[in-house]
Amino acid sequence: MARDTWAYREVAVHSVPDPRTGKLRIHPMPGQAYAPSLRVQCARALSDPGQYPPGTRFLLNAKLTDRLGGQPFLFAWHGDPVHVLSAAQARKFLAAFRRGRI
Repeated sequence: MARDTWAYREVAVHSVPDPRTGKLRIHPMPGQAYAPSLRVQCARALSDPGQYPPGTRFLLNAKLTDRLGGQPFLFAWHGDPVHVLSAAQARKFLAAFRRGRI
């Protein structure tokens, strides 16, 4: 089955340590249409502290979905290229998002 590319949107995410387990989790950055507490399912490499330190920002193509009526989450295909954002690039992306809102 082919991916529906129209369902995917660019989303700025960052890695944050889970307070209970200490493992890195990927969550949307604040200031977008998605809650910062929303889960993101993506390539495991993004939450590997050996490759990317905590707080690393990424730009993903993700879609909002749920699995058989469960909790909603963002899904990013694991085969997409990884785009690491600098702090300035993240600010610019979030500012453009805010200007484009209705």
